[in-house]
Amino acid sequence: MKIVFFGLSITSSWGNGHATTFRALIKGLRARGHDITFFEQNVEWYASNRDLPNPDFCKVHVLDSWHGQQSVIRQELRDADVAVVGSYFPNGQRAVDEVLNSATRIKAFYDIDTPTTVAQLEAKGATPYLRSSQIPFLDIYFSFTAGPLLEQVAHKLGAVRTQPLFCSVDPDYYFRRNPAKRFTCDMSYMGTYAPDRQPKVECWLNNIAAAMPKKRFIVAGPQYPSSIRWAKNVRRIKHLNPRWHPHLYSSSRFTLNVTRRDMVLAGYSPSVRLFEAAACAATIVSDNWTGLETFFTPGKEILLPASESDVMRYLNHLSDAEIRSIGEAAQARVLRHHTSAKRALEFEKAVCEASKALHATERDSDLMISA
Repeated sequence: MKIVFFGLSITSSWGNGHATTFRALIKGLRARGHDITFFEQNVEWYASNRDLPNPDFCKVHVLDSWHGQQSVIRQELRDADVAVVGSYFPNGQRAVDEVLNSATRIKAFYDIDTPTTVAQLEAKGATPYLRSSQIPFLDIYFSFTAGPLLEQVAHKLGAVRTQPLFCSVDPDYYFRRNPAKRFTCDMSYMGTYAPDRQPKVECWLNNIAAAMPKKRFIVAGPQYPSSIRWAKNVRRIKHLNPRWHPHLYSSSRFTLNVTRRDMVLAGYSPSVRLFEAAACAATIVSDNWTGLETFFTPGKEILLPASESDVMRYLNHLSDAEIRSIGEAAQARVLRHHTSAKRALEFEKAVCEASKALHATERDSDLMISA
Protein backbone atom coordinates (compact mmCIF):
# COMPACT_ATOMS: atom_id res chain seq x y z
CA MET A 1 0.00 0.00 0.00
CA LYS A 2 0.95 3.61 -0.44
CA ILE A 3 0.18 5.49 2.77
CA VAL A 4 0.31 9.28 3.16
CA PHE A 5 0.60 10.81 6.63
CA PHE A 6 0.16 14.43 7.69
CA GLY A 7 1.65 14.88 11.17
CA LEU A 8 3.02 17.37 13.65
CA SER A 9 6.58 16.19 13.07
CA ILE A 10 8.67 13.15 12.26
CA THR A 11 11.98 14.97 11.80
CA SER A 12 12.14 16.53 15.28
CA SER A 13 11.27 15.08 18.68
CA TRP A 14 11.93 18.41 20.41
CA GLY A 15 9.19 19.06 22.96
CA ASN A 16 6.73 16.54 21.52
CA GLY A 17 5.89 12.85 21.68
CA HIS A 18 4.44 12.72 18.17
CA ALA A 19 7.74 12.25 16.33
CA THR A 20 8.82 9.06 18.08
CA THR A 21 5.27 7.70 17.76
CA PHE A 22 5.22 8.27 14.01
CA ARG A 23 8.76 6.93 13.62
CA ALA A 24 7.96 3.62 15.31
CA LEU A 25 4.66 3.08 13.49
CA ILE A 26 5.95 4.07 10.07
CA LYS A 27 9.13 2.06 10.43
CA GLY A 28 6.94 -0.95 11.28
CA LEU A 29 4.78 -0.33 8.21
CA ARG A 30 7.81 0.10 5.97
CA ALA A 31 9.24 -3.20 7.21
CA ARG A 32 6.05 -4.81 5.94
CA GLY A 33 6.65 -3.43 2.46
CA HIS A 34 4.44 -0.35 2.44
CA ASP A 35 5.43 2.90 0.72
CA ILE A 36 5.13 5.85 3.12
CA THR A 37 5.05 9.60 2.50
CA PHE A 38 5.00 12.03 5.43
CA PHE A 39 4.03 15.71 5.34
CA GLU A 40 4.95 18.10 8.14
CA GLN A 41 4.87 21.89 8.41
CA ASN A 42 8.14 23.81 8.51
CA VAL A 43 7.97 25.15 12.08
CA GLU A 44 10.87 27.18 13.46
CA TRP A 45 11.41 25.30 16.74
CA TYR A 46 11.43 21.95 14.95
CA ALA A 47 13.55 23.21 12.06
CA SER A 48 16.33 24.17 14.48
CA ASN A 49 16.11 20.86 16.39
CA ARG A 50 15.81 18.14 13.75
CA ASP A 51 17.32 14.96 15.17
CA LEU A 52 16.11 12.83 12.21
CA PRO A 53 15.99 15.14 9.17
CA ASN A 54 16.08 12.33 6.58
CA PRO A 55 14.41 9.10 7.75
CA ASP A 56 15.32 6.10 5.63
CA PHE A 57 11.89 4.47 6.11
CA CYS A 58 9.69 7.14 4.49
CA LYS A 59 9.73 10.09 2.13
CA VAL A 60 9.33 13.42 3.91
CA HIS A 61 7.89 16.66 2.55
CA VAL A 62 8.46 19.68 4.79
CA LEU A 63 5.85 22.27 3.84
CA ASP A 64 6.77 25.95 3.89
CA SER A 65 3.19 26.88 3.05
CA TRP A 66 0.00 24.93 2.42
CA HIS A 67 -1.15 26.73 -0.72
CA GLY A 68 2.36 26.94 -2.19
CA GLN A 69 2.74 23.15 -2.15
CA GLN A 70 -0.83 22.02 -2.64
CA SER A 71 0.03 20.50 -6.01
CA VAL A 72 2.60 18.20 -4.35
CA ILE A 73 0.03 17.18 -1.74
CA ARG A 74 -2.58 16.36 -4.38
CA GLN A 75 -0.05 14.44 -6.45
CA GLU A 76 0.88 12.23 -3.48
CA LEU A 77 -2.78 11.65 -2.60
CA ARG A 78 -3.75 10.80 -6.17
CA ASP A 79 -2.39 7.23 -6.04
CA ALA A 80 -2.50 6.70 -2.27
CA ASP A 81 -4.35 3.74 -0.79
CA VAL A 82 -4.56 5.28 2.68
CA ALA A 83 -4.25 8.86 3.94
CA VAL A 84 -3.95 9.74 7.63
CA VAL A 85 -4.11 13.22 9.17
CA GLY A 86 -2.66 13.46 12.68
CA SER A 87 -3.79 15.70 15.51
CA TYR A 88 -2.01 19.05 15.90
CA PHE A 89 -0.95 19.06 12.25
CA PRO A 90 -0.90 22.75 11.25
CA ASN A 91 -3.53 23.29 8.56
CA GLY A 92 -5.14 20.09 9.81
CA GLN A 93 -8.68 21.07 8.83
CA ARG A 94 -7.48 21.83 5.30
CA ALA A 95 -5.58 18.55 5.20
CA VAL A 96 -8.68 16.57 6.22
CA ASP A 97 -10.73 18.37 3.56
CA GLU A 98 -8.06 17.60 0.96
CA VAL A 99 -8.03 13.94 1.95
CA LEU A 100 -11.84 13.67 1.95
CA ASN A 101 -11.98 15.22 -1.52
CA SER A 102 -9.25 12.95 -2.90
CA ALA A 103 -9.51 9.58 -4.65
CA THR A 104 -7.65 7.93 -1.75
CA ARG A 105 -9.43 4.71 -0.83
CA ILE A 106 -9.22 4.84 2.99
CA LYS A 107 -9.32 8.19 4.79
CA ALA A 108 -8.34 8.33 8.43
CA PHE A 109 -7.53 10.60 11.35
CA TYR A 110 -4.95 9.71 14.02
CA ASP A 111 -5.69 11.41 17.31
CA ILE A 112 -2.62 11.43 19.54
CA ASP A 113 -4.39 13.97 21.80
CA THR A 114 -7.93 12.56 22.11
CA PRO A 115 -8.92 14.13 25.48
CA THR A 116 -7.94 17.60 24.22
CA THR A 117 -9.60 17.01 20.86
CA VAL A 118 -12.90 15.79 22.31
CA ALA A 119 -13.06 18.60 24.87
CA GLN A 120 -12.59 21.25 22.17
CA LEU A 121 -15.00 19.58 19.74
CA GLU A 122 -17.72 19.45 22.40
CA ALA A 123 -17.13 23.06 23.46
CA LYS A 124 -16.60 24.69 20.07
CA GLY A 125 -17.35 22.12 17.38
CA ALA A 126 -13.77 22.36 16.11
CA THR A 127 -10.09 22.30 16.96
CA PRO A 128 -7.39 23.98 14.87
CA TYR A 129 -6.82 20.59 13.20
CA LEU A 130 -10.28 18.97 12.99
CA ARG A 131 -13.94 19.98 12.69
CA SER A 132 -16.61 17.76 14.22
CA SER A 133 -18.48 17.91 10.88
CA GLN A 134 -15.56 16.09 9.20
CA ILE A 135 -15.59 13.05 11.50
CA PRO A 136 -18.57 11.12 10.01
CA PHE A 137 -16.89 11.15 6.59
CA LEU A 138 -13.69 9.48 7.81
CA ASP A 139 -13.32 5.73 7.33
CA ILE A 140 -11.26 5.25 10.50
CA TYR A 141 -10.70 7.34 13.63
CA PHE A 142 -7.45 6.04 15.15
CA SER A 143 -6.83 7.09 18.74
CA PHE A 144 -4.10 7.02 21.38
CA THR A 145 -6.89 6.70 23.93
CA ALA A 146 -9.20 3.71 24.31
CA GLY A 147 -12.06 3.13 26.73
CA PRO A 148 -15.14 5.32 27.27
CA LEU A 149 -13.69 8.42 25.62
CA LEU A 150 -13.18 6.62 22.31
CA GLU A 151 -16.71 5.23 22.54
CA GLN A 152 -17.84 8.84 22.89
CA VAL A 153 -16.14 9.72 19.58
CA ALA A 154 -18.36 7.12 17.91
CA HIS A 155 -21.64 7.74 19.72
CA LYS A 156 -21.59 11.52 20.08
CA LEU A 157 -19.34 12.68 17.23
CA GLY A 158 -20.43 10.17 14.61
CA ALA A 159 -17.20 8.32 13.84
CA VAL A 160 -17.98 5.37 11.55
CA ARG A 161 -15.11 3.22 12.84
CA THR A 162 -12.94 3.89 15.88
CA GLN A 163 -9.72 2.02 16.50
CA PRO A 164 -7.28 2.28 19.43
CA LEU A 165 -3.78 2.71 18.04
CA PHE A 166 -1.52 3.21 21.01
CA CYS A 167 2.03 4.42 20.76
CA SER A 168 4.63 1.72 20.21
CA VAL A 169 8.33 1.08 20.54
CA ASP A 170 11.03 0.06 18.10
CA PRO A 171 12.82 -2.86 19.82
CA ASP A 172 15.79 -2.55 17.45
CA TYR A 173 16.54 0.76 19.11
CA TYR A 174 14.96 0.62 22.56
CA PHE A 175 16.62 -2.20 24.45
CA ARG A 176 18.71 -2.59 27.59
CA ARG A 177 22.17 -1.01 27.20
CA ASN A 178 25.19 -1.10 29.45
CA PRO A 179 24.87 1.66 32.07
CA ALA A 180 26.51 4.91 30.96
CA LYS A 181 28.46 6.81 33.59
CA ARG A 182 27.04 10.18 32.48
CA PHE A 183 23.47 8.95 33.02
CA THR A 184 23.90 6.75 36.10
CA CYS A 185 21.36 7.80 38.72
CA ASP A 186 18.93 6.52 41.31
CA MET A 187 15.92 8.01 39.53
CA SER A 188 15.36 9.79 36.23
CA TYR A 189 12.44 11.61 34.72
CA MET A 190 12.10 12.55 31.07
CA GLY A 191 9.37 14.84 29.80
CA THR A 192 8.63 18.33 28.55
CA TYR A 193 7.54 20.73 31.30
CA ALA A 194 3.79 20.77 31.91
CA PRO A 195 2.19 22.70 34.78
CA ASP A 196 -0.23 19.87 35.52
CA ARG A 197 2.59 17.31 35.78
CA GLN A 198 5.02 19.41 37.79
CA PRO A 199 3.44 18.89 41.26
CA LYS A 200 4.12 15.14 41.05
CA VAL A 201 7.61 15.73 39.68
CA GLU A 202 8.20 17.96 42.69
CA CYS A 203 6.70 15.52 45.16
CA TRP A 204 8.10 12.26 43.84
CA LEU A 205 11.50 13.43 42.62
CA ASN A 206 12.63 16.91 43.63
CA ASN A 207 11.48 16.74 47.28
CA ILE A 208 12.90 13.25 47.62
CA ALA A 209 16.20 14.37 46.11
CA ALA A 210 16.39 17.14 48.70
CA ALA A 211 15.74 14.59 51.47
CA MET A 212 18.34 12.15 50.06
CA PRO A 213 21.39 14.25 49.21
CA LYS A 214 23.61 11.19 48.65
CA LYS A 215 21.45 9.88 45.83
CA ARG A 216 21.52 11.12 42.24
CA PHE A 217 18.61 12.25 40.10
CA ILE A 218 18.17 13.42 36.50
CA VAL A 219 15.37 15.47 34.92
CA ALA A 220 15.55 15.66 31.12
CA GLY A 221 13.25 17.80 28.99
CA PRO A 222 12.73 21.34 27.69
CA GLN A 223 10.65 24.36 28.73
CA TYR A 224 11.10 24.18 32.50
CA PRO A 225 10.82 27.69 34.04
CA SER A 226 13.94 29.12 35.58
CA SER A 227 11.91 29.77 38.72
CA ILE A 228 11.97 26.06 39.62
CA ARG A 229 14.51 25.39 42.35
CA TRP A 230 15.95 21.94 41.84
CA ALA A 231 17.71 20.09 44.64
CA LYS A 232 21.50 20.18 44.34
CA ASN A 233 21.67 16.49 43.45
CA VAL A 234 19.22 16.85 40.52
CA ARG A 235 20.97 17.13 37.18
CA ARG A 236 19.01 18.99 34.51
CA ILE A 237 19.29 18.10 30.81
CA LYS A 238 17.37 20.63 28.70
CA HIS A 239 16.90 18.35 25.71
CA LEU A 240 18.08 14.79 25.35
CA ASN A 241 18.50 13.56 21.80
CA PRO A 242 16.44 10.37 21.26
CA ARG A 243 19.65 8.46 20.51
CA TRP A 244 20.45 8.75 24.23
CA HIS A 245 17.01 7.85 25.61
CA PRO A 246 17.77 4.11 25.92
CA HIS A 247 21.04 4.91 27.66
CA LEU A 248 19.28 7.08 30.24
CA TYR A 249 16.65 4.44 30.94
CA SER A 250 19.29 1.70 31.14
CA SER A 251 21.39 3.73 33.59
CA SER A 252 18.58 4.61 36.04
CA ARG A 253 17.68 2.39 38.99
CA PHE A 254 14.16 3.78 38.63
CA THR A 255 12.52 6.04 36.07
CA LEU A 256 9.53 8.21 36.90
CA ASN A 257 6.46 8.44 34.68
CA VAL A 258 3.99 11.29 35.20
CA THR A 259 0.87 11.58 33.03
CA ARG A 260 -0.87 14.73 31.81
CA ARG A 261 -4.06 15.52 33.75
CA ASP A 262 -6.38 15.16 30.76
CA MET A 263 -4.90 11.75 29.97
CA VAL A 264 -5.37 10.68 33.61
CA LEU A 265 -9.02 11.74 33.53
CA ALA A 266 -9.63 9.94 30.23
CA GLY A 267 -7.76 6.78 31.24
CA TYR A 268 -6.47 4.14 28.83
CA SER A 269 -3.84 6.59 27.52
CA PRO A 270 -0.29 5.20 27.83
CA SER A 271 2.49 7.55 26.79
CA VAL A 272 5.25 6.63 24.39
CA ARG A 273 7.81 7.22 27.16
CA LEU A 274 6.15 4.50 29.23
CA PHE A 275 6.69 1.85 26.54
CA GLU A 276 10.17 3.08 25.62
CA ALA A 277 11.34 2.91 29.22
CA ALA A 278 9.85 -0.56 29.67
CA ALA A 279 11.50 -1.81 26.47
CA CYS A 280 14.83 -0.90 28.06
CA ALA A 281 13.89 -2.98 31.14
CA ALA A 282 13.69 0.19 33.24
CA THR A 283 11.84 -0.11 36.54
CA ILE A 284 9.04 2.42 36.24
CA VAL A 285 7.52 4.40 39.11
CA SER A 286 4.27 5.87 37.79
CA ASP A 287 1.14 7.73 38.73
CA ASN A 288 -2.02 5.68 38.39
CA TRP A 289 -4.99 6.05 36.05
CA THR A 290 -7.95 4.00 34.87
CA GLY A 291 -6.88 1.28 32.49
CA LEU A 292 -3.19 1.26 33.41
CA GLU A 293 -3.55 -2.31 34.66
CA THR A 294 -4.45 -3.41 31.12
CA PHE A 295 -0.93 -2.43 30.01
CA PHE A 296 1.19 -3.39 33.06
CA THR A 297 0.50 -5.45 36.16
CA PRO A 298 0.92 -3.25 39.27
CA GLY A 299 3.61 -4.47 41.64
CA LYS A 300 4.99 -6.98 39.13
CA GLU A 301 5.65 -4.89 36.02
CA ILE A 302 5.29 -1.34 37.33
CA LEU A 303 5.34 0.46 40.68
CA LEU A 304 2.40 2.72 41.59
CA PRO A 305 3.16 4.79 44.70
CA ALA A 306 0.34 6.27 46.76
CA SER A 307 2.59 8.78 48.44
CA GLU A 308 6.07 10.26 48.65
CA SER A 309 6.95 7.75 51.36
CA ASP A 310 6.30 4.88 48.96
CA VAL A 311 8.85 6.30 46.50
CA MET A 312 11.39 6.68 49.32
CA ARG A 313 10.74 3.07 50.30
CA TYR A 314 11.46 1.89 46.75
CA LEU A 315 14.73 3.81 46.71
CA ASN A 316 15.87 2.62 50.12
CA HIS A 317 14.54 -0.88 50.54
CA LEU A 318 13.98 -2.69 47.24
CA SER A 319 16.86 -4.99 46.41
CA ASP A 320 18.67 -4.88 43.08
CA ALA A 321 17.17 -8.28 42.25
CA GLU A 322 13.62 -7.03 42.94
CA ILE A 323 14.20 -3.91 40.88
CA ARG A 324 15.63 -5.92 37.98
CA SER A 325 12.75 -8.41 38.10
CA ILE A 326 10.11 -5.67 37.74
CA GLY A 327 11.97 -4.03 34.85
CA GLU A 328 12.44 -7.30 33.00
CA ALA A 329 8.77 -8.23 33.44
CA ALA A 330 7.72 -4.87 31.97
CA GLN A 331 10.12 -5.37 29.08
CA ALA A 332 8.65 -8.79 28.29
CA ARG A 333 5.12 -7.32 28.33
CA VAL A 334 6.04 -4.53 25.91
CA LEU A 335 7.85 -6.87 23.53
CA ARG A 336 4.72 -9.06 23.39
CA HIS A 337 2.14 -6.34 22.85
CA HIS A 338 3.54 -2.90 22.07
CA THR A 339 6.24 -3.08 19.41
CA SER A 340 6.22 -1.15 16.14
CA ALA A 341 5.66 -4.44 14.27
CA LYS A 342 2.60 -5.22 16.40
CA ARG A 343 1.18 -1.72 15.85
CA ALA A 344 1.77 -1.94 12.09
CA LEU A 345 -0.27 -5.16 12.01
CA GLU A 346 -3.09 -3.47 13.94
CA PHE A 347 -3.02 -0.58 11.46
CA GLU A 348 -3.19 -3.00 8.52
CA LYS A 349 -6.07 -4.94 10.07
CA ALA A 350 -8.10 -1.76 10.65
CA VAL A 351 -7.49 -0.60 7.07
CA CYS A 352 -8.46 -4.03 5.71
CA GLU A 353 -11.71 -4.09 7.72
CA ALA A 354 -12.58 -0.54 6.68
CA SER A 355 -11.90 -1.40 3.04
CA LYS A 356 -14.17 -4.49 3.24
CA ALA A 357 -16.93 -2.42 4.82
CA LEU A 358 -16.57 0.22 2.13
CA HIS A 359 -16.69 -2.43 -0.59
CA ALA A 360 -19.83 -3.94 0.92
CA THR A 361 -21.50 -0.50 1.02
CA GLU A 362 -20.57 0.15 -2.61
CA ARG A 363 -21.89 -3.26 -3.63
CA ASP A 364 -25.19 -2.67 -1.86
CA SER A 365 -25.45 0.74 -3.51
CA ASP A 366 -24.86 -0.80 -6.96
CA LEU A 367 -27.55 -3.41 -6.29
CA MET A 368 -30.04 -0.73 -5.30
CA ILE A 369 -29.30 1.25 -8.48
CA SER A 370 -29.63 -1.83 -10.71
CA ALA A 371 -32.89 -2.75 -8.99
